[in-house]
Amino acid sequence: MELEYAAQRDGAPSPGEVAWAWVPYEDDPNQGKRRPVLVIEVDGDDVLVLQLTSKDHDRDEEQEARAGRFWMDIGTGSWDRKRRPSEVRLNRVIRLRADDLDQLDIALDRATFEAVAEAARPYL
Repeated sequence: MELEYAAQRDGAPSPGEVAWAWVPYEDDPNQGKRRPVLVIEVDGDDVLVLQLTSKDHDRDEEQEARAGRFWMDIGTGSWDRKRRPSEVRLNRVIRLRADDLDQLDIALDRATFEAVAEAARPYL
């Protein structure tokens, strides 16, 4: 999978943009929560995303790695009203319908997206 930055900020999801969507829990796909997601690829009417969190996983990095979860700091952005630092999960690609994303037109800067792409590449 090639991850190419293409943020357009045109109301449609593009790689590099952050949107909000309902994301199923990994252990129970029938449950989930609304959260910000980073669009990494558009595939027709579907988008591939990585989930974001404001939880600081630096403190429990070893425990998360043992559980098979890998995170990367991406800083703050307007996707979080409180402007809390965010992390992106590198090794869980989620396929969603493009119509299920909202609050589009927020984008990571190209350098941050490219750093995420590089860090996620071993897991894709």
